[in-house]
Amino acid sequence: MPGENLSRDEARERAELLSVDGYEVALDVRSAIDAPGAAGGDGEKGAPRTFRSVTTIRFRAARPGAATFVDLIAPRVTAVSLNGVALDPAEVFDGARIALADLAAENVLVVDAQCAYSRTGEGLHRFVDPEDGEVYLYTQYEPADARRVFANFEQPDLKAPFRFEVTAPEGWTAWSNGAGEQGADGVWRFAETKPISTYITAVVAGPYHYETDLYTRTFDDGTVLEIPLGAMCRKGLARHFDADDVFLVTKQGLDFFHDRFDFPYPFGKYDQAFVPEYNIGAMENPGCVTFREEFIFRGKVTQAAYERRANVILHEMAHMWFGDLVTMVWWDDLWLKESFADFMGSYAMVGATRFTNGWTTFANNRKAWAYRADQLPSTHPVTADIRDLEDAKLNFDGITYAKGASVLKQLVAYVGEDAFLEGSRRYFQRHAYGNTRLDDLLSALAETSGRDLAAWSRSWLQTSGVNSLAPDVTYDSGDRITELAVVQDGEALRPHRVAVGLYRREGTELVRYASAEVDVDGARTAVPELAGAERPAFVLVNDEDLTYCKIRFDEGSLTTLRAHLGDVTDPLARALCWSALWNLTRDALMPARDFVDLVLRFAGRESDIGVLQMLHAWARTALVHYAAPAWRAQGGRLLAEGALRELRQAEPGSEHQLAWARFFGSVAESAADLQLLKGLLDGTAKIDGLDVDQELRWTFLEPLASHGVADEAVLAAELARDDTASGTRHHVRCLAARPSAAVKDQAWAQVVESDELSNALVEATISGFVQSGQRELLAPYAPKYFEAIERVWRERTIQIGMDVVSGLFPSLQGEAARRASQEWLAAREDAAPALRRLVLEADDDLSRALAAQRCDGAAALSEGA
Repeated sequence: MPGENLSRDEARERAELLSVDGYEVALDVRSAIDAPGAAGGDGEKGAPRTFRSVTTIRFRAARPGAATFVDLIAPRVTAVSLNGVALDPAEVFDGARIALADLAAENVLVVDAQCAYSRTGEGLHRFVDPEDGEVYLYTQYEPADARRVFANFEQPDLKAPFRFEVTAPEGWTAWSNGAGEQGADGVWRFAETKPISTYITAVVAGPYHYETDLYTRTFDDGTVLEIPLGAMCRKGLARHFDADDVFLVTKQGLDFFHDRFDFPYPFGKYDQAFVPEYNIGAMENPGCVTFREEFIFRGKVTQAAYERRANVILHEMAHMWFGDLVTMVWWDDLWLKESFADFMGSYAMVGATRFTNGWTTFANNRKAWAYRADQLPSTHPVTADIRDLEDAKLNFDGITYAKGASVLKQLVAYVGEDAFLEGSRRYFQRHAYGNTRLDDLLSALAETSGRDLAAWSRSWLQTSGVNSLAPDVTYDSGDRITELAVVQDGEALRPHRVAVGLYRREGTELVRYASAEVDVDGARTAVPELAGAERPAFVLVNDEDLTYCKIRFDEGSLTTLRAHLGDVTDPLARALCWSALWNLTRDALMPARDFVDLVLRFAGRESDIGVLQMLHAWARTALVHYAAPAWRAQGGRLLAEGALRELRQAEPGSEHQLAWARFFGSVAESAADLQLLKGLLDGTAKIDGLDVDQELRWTFLEPLASHGVADEAVLAAELARDDTASGTRHHVRCLAARPSAAVKDQAWAQVVESDELSNALVEATISGFVQSGQRELLAPYAPKYFEAIERVWRERTIQIGMDVVSGLFPSLQGEAARRASQEWLAAREDAAPALRRLVLEADDDLSRALAAQRCDGAAALSEGA
């Protein structure tokens, strides 16, 4: 991707030179439905389908006579004029930038270009619905793909008002950030926005199904705020669209944030578009938020899925203030929006919606993402060093989101909730429609809390890595605690506000009977409040999950949990114990077979459905990656037997039954298990209460395909039954899962050697290609992977490059893949830094897996002895 990158230094220089007064962007997307060969349509083979983009930018230069550039990635530029003077596109446009020389104090730039529709989810994405042939468009820009749609200064600190207009095919509707209406000439024109960054502008167009509602709020002074609400999806999904629940959560969120931020929502309307082939969860475009359409559920799902959707809705809504109203200067401070939105998503969900156990999900799910990211060689401080756009793209990671949110949760405990919210309110008032850095937020919080946050910031925001906290307990002859101390480990010791809980057996339950909060500082911190307490069955450091750390146990506590984990009554405490035990497994301190055994014995008693589904994912990872190779077959049989047992025992029709059904499908391998799946599909087998809907059918078909039970004809018949966009993705995945060398060759060629597949089908093909039960079949692709990735990175977009490099890394090939990876890294020190980072991360995951396998193998030897 040479020439398309933008460095921090270039952005800084351009921001010092320019001030942008406004954009007018006119897009003509009638070519979206033209036949190939028509104007703007696909021309000769390989030529992209294009649309017309005309952009007028009004901007000022601090130094008249200076030179700069405007960003644009387009197949063709038709015309460029600067201050009325025509410039030759052949001379000033290099494919990614338009050079602008001899600037005046006040400037008007007009760029007329043919831009390409996207098939990778970057820029203006074009999707053809296989169900009815309808075409749908939407944009996705973060961090820097607005330049694929219109000419602009693509950096977050050059904010400006935008006016969009869209000429669309007859019968279509178009949406953008501002309210719009269609004129007599058929053109959709949208109200001018407030000053916003380029990456959060948006256009959505097509024959979308659209529903509306209205949010109304009366403030203390009697003024009334009305926000028109809209929600849209493809027509083919309309029958599944529960817009009422989307609007309910939206209104609850708007009430919650208005109560706490004391700054009225500033962007007029609030549309939410659920769009196809979306690369990420959602995007916070003000007034026109986009979501992946998988949040519209075609079949039965658990409450964890609805909770996840609510969390994402609230996450994006928090961005309206943290990120859209006030935006970071550069991607170094990406955390200023993402960490806050991640924290606020759970904070608002617990405080305003029916999902009151959101902090349990946060502790068990989101923080697992952070713990993994923070132990990779690519770990970085929450405030990262982002040299360029490729760095920025890779830093939408578990540290920026989940660790940052965890750190903010710790900050709220440290300064107090009231001080935190008042600091946020001052931050909004001071910097509305502007750009900020770390110090701007810390100064506001320091004012309201009375605390010096410089040391806290150095410890938590400017260092990397995760600490471990463990209890060190001594007892007297009467089994009373003499001293309980918290021992901290890690490269950078940090201050932690933690609760330490003591748990004992009461009847058949393990319950908390004593707790104390303490400020941990340094390597060892005593907790005097707990001296004299009776001996606990186990000690839980970081009870209530106030801080960000890996929890360790003393031997007595670990023995109790091995025998009685299911007896812990508090859902959050139990989730924290599960998370700690998983971290022990990942760190090769607990054999994978022991973790699998814990899941088999206690997961069936787990009441929190989100925790249960996480346990299923962890158990499968333990089996596939962390178990000793000699034990995998036995472990797989045990998991399948346990899953089937729990499936049959679960309450008929319950979400727990559904979760166990899905898990059983993912671990089924024996002929009897596969026959049961086949029977559930064709109706010859039945489990009371289990509705095998279309989504569950595809879930069962993948293992049948990967084991050679469901052939191409069976899969084609299923696609005929579900000839939809979702069905197409499932079909592609199942086709690639079949155990055939020819199938794997074809899938590899489609993803690595060709760019014909859309982003969603690339993802589906990779998912089907990599099957844990096909290690020998996949072995020949390990050397091919290392031969291909530099070319893929160079020729494909960043998103597709990331999908291929991460998704096809030969993690199932053990020591041989590790050697190949190390050799590639040693020989390619000059490879693109972002590419090296992806390979380093995958290599580190593999190294961790091999260490865990050795731990598990050693356990088998000790058991045999």
